[in-house]
Amino acid sequence: MVEAFAVASGKGGTGKTTSTLALGMALAERYDVTVVDADTGMANLLFHAGLDDADVTLHDLLIAERDVPVEAAVYDRFGMSVVPCGTSLAGFEAADPERLRDVVAELAADTDVLLLDSPAALGSKSAVLPIVLADRIVVVLQPTVPSLSDGLKVQEYARSYGTETAGVLFNRVEPDEDVEAVAEQAARYFGGTTLASVPESDAVRAARRAGEPLLAHAPTDPAADAFHEAAANLDVRAGDAGDVADRFRSAVVPDRP
Repeated sequence: MVEAFAVASGKGGTGKTTSTLALGMALAERYDVTVVDADTGMANLLFHAGLDDADVTLHDLLIAERDVPVEAAVYDRFGMSVVPCGTSLAGFEAADPERLRDVVAELAADTDVLLLDSPAALGSKSAVLPIVLADRIVVVLQPTVPSLSDGLKVQEYARSYGTETAGVLFNRVEPDEDVEAVAEQAARYFGGTTLASVPESDAVRAARRAGEPLLAHAPTDPAADAFHEAAANLDVRAGDAGDVADRFRSAVVPDRP
């Protein structure tokens, strides 16, 4: 079985990468999970996962001349398989985003859950491709109307390519924010379900400084509990690995941003 989720937001600052790794660790208690930093232009997952010294990254897989096997960029971290992306401008400029189809297809053949940490904006082929490749998206929002608006743009784009919404995750929620009122609006406009409401936490920042996912650094923090709740509420569907891999390989690269 395998299902690919694009973790998306529509804007930066929502804690998308933190959420991707936290969901990955929580899901890894039940599934074989592979996390991919598909943000080839503004990658930062490697810093969150203690992989800033990784010798091979997604950039290497996306540059045809390097002819690097996919497994060379897969690292066993915190109970998951993690594929970090490099941060160099040269690597980004040399990378061919269309090669992501074959990379994802190969990874999908050997995992249960594939989480694609997607770019925040939708301004290029490399940015939108993870959303097109995914079976469904998890939308990470802050409980504000502007954040809802940004998330709806991502959902609209995803649906135009047949990618549905698995659920909404409210993140970085301050104690005085009326998340219930915003969640009611989200329920009307978004597909899927509200997975959880994750409180703002100093432990998240401390984990980032330590180069560890939140669930490894502070497993008993209330934010970690909320991510466990989100993972429990995410219904993972069993897809045929071969069929999923074939679909990824034949995916149409969008001509429009």
